[in-house]
Amino acid sequence: MQNTWILDVLADLKTFAQNNNLGALAEYLDDTSLVAAAELASLGEGSSGHDRRSAGALGCHFGTPRGGH
Repeated sequence: MQNTWILDVLADLKTFAQNNNLGALAEYLDDTSLVAAAELASLGEGSSGHDRRSAGALGCHFGTPRGGH
């Protein structure tokens, strides 16, 4: 079963947040997208059709968004 559609939904939500001056939410959604892509990759679903890298490869930490909000 393919669950990579969730990456598209998260990207749409992030775009909405950015377009509506919801910067902190956009950052959280960016982090969430990285987590989702990493988990999908670990399940063997890959990220075909998406230019995603694992959160670990980007040096991302989990908890607060990178902006510190």
